[in-house]
Amino acid sequence: MFTPKWVKDAIFYQIFPDRFAKSSRNPSSSLPFEPWDSAPTTNGFKGGDLYGVTEKLDYLQDLGINAIYFNPVFASASNHRYHTYDYYNVDPLLGGNEALKKLLKEAHKRDIRIVLDGVFNHASRGFWQFNHVLETGAASPYRDWFHFDGDRLNGKKHWGAYPTHHEEQVLKHEDSLTAIGYRAWWNLPALPKFNTHTPAVREFIFDVAEYWVKFGIDGWRLDVPAEIDDDEFWREFRRRVRAVNPDAYIVGEIWHEAQRWLQGDQFDAVMNYLFTAASLSFFAGSHLNINVVTAVGGLKDRVRHISAPDFANEVDRILNLYPPDITASQLNLLDSHDMPRFLSCVSGDKDSLKLAWLFMFTISGAPCLFYGDEIGMDGGHDPECRKSFPWDESKWDKDLLEYVKACIALRKEHASLRRGEYKRMHAEGEVMAFMRSYKNENITAAFNVSNEEKTIGLSFEKKPRVLFGKPVVSGDQITIPPRSGIVLK
Repeated sequence: MFTPKWVKDAIFYQIFPDRFAKSSRNPSSSLPFEPWDSAPTTNGFKGGDLYGVTEKLDYLQDLGINAIYFNPVFASASNHRYHTYDYYNVDPLLGGNEALKKLLKEAHKRDIRIVLDGVFNHASRGFWQFNHVLETGAASPYRDWFHFDGDRLNGKKHWGAYPTHHEEQVLKHEDSLTAIGYRAWWNLPALPKFNTHTPAVREFIFDVAEYWVKFGIDGWRLDVPAEIDDDEFWREFRRRVRAVNPDAYIVGEIWHEAQRWLQGDQFDAVMNYLFTAASLSFFAGSHLNINVVTAVGGLKDRVRHISAPDFANEVDRILNLYPPDITASQLNLLDSHDMPRFLSCVSGDKDSLKLAWLFMFTISGAPCLFYGDEIGMDGGHDPECRKSFPWDESKWDKDLLEYVKACIALRKEHASLRRGEYKRMHAEGEVMAFMRSYKNENITAAFNVSNEEKTIGLSFEKKPRVLFGKPVVSGDQITIPPRSGIVLK
């Protein structure tokens, strides 16, 4: 099973481009954006750009990052840019194609890979081929690019691309195809769904995918790929991308088990929300804010208080869902732009975050930090989870920052944590431990989520060396402080 070797050694950082960093080098920087430090809004723009990211690469390198996953960067009339209207041009507000070229050059100098978000299930009302049909109806040669209602195509009814109040009410009870004249993603008029059965549409998407890999990106994160319900489409996508760059990473946004897409002929990995749910369920303990968590459809009914044995069983299950090569390439994350930040899910408890971080950096799969988590950013569901990064260091939680740097350094120093086999060592009550083994190195990680110190018995061939945390080691007895994790070698 072939996945890019570099992903197993990757430390990812997810950036929402409008909110990470703003540069005066960007020609658009003088436009009237919202104040950087004001609360995020659903439609507002803060003015973050790719030149700003380039100027912060030293910060990311110092953190230990060697891969960046970007939310969409292509031209779009939304701050999140999932409403793509030009797939061949980076949004001018982000600096255009020149800004991405500069970013790629400087990132690659630092051995930092760049993965872009590919939004191929739907476009936007401003997308040229869609707009062409709205203007010319059935006469348009692009009429098969989307799913259109015949009455609208032939001028018997008006389009509902910008629905009236009545049409908005109809949309709540009726499919968008009949309500407004075309099929839209989740019935959202701004997001017309591509007809990927049309050969010209398939070729367009494959060409876009090839174009940016040739431009220099290192992979694609695929937005809602399950909604293009066509395995051969994704097989061809993989063939075309890999023909340009055999090391390109292809990771899909699938919130559930994903065996269908992880047979080695479609995606290399998925965003591992199963990992997210398990981490919240165990490490949060009594701090879990279930009302915040269940606001996320993809996590609803998956997150609950669980014991160490239940957590260990779920970890075993997750690690055995796919072949080892794919498991080692999964994109492990604690939060993202699509859910409340981890700190908000755990009622602001920083020990919960530290425990989950240590687990993420010692388990199989590529860890991914959501921008700002490392300095203590919180936030509820969209748009609150998409705050601007505060570059005033007085607003940073330096203790969290140093902790996550230590976790990253630990993972980078020990190949066992990136490539080693996994073995459960202990799971009782509120304490769980496992070993990672690679070549001649054995590393044990243990986690105590209780509010009391706990002593467990673990057998070692020789007295272990403490790599992380503050355990008390007495023979085979290991005492772990409350609400903390340790790593031994």
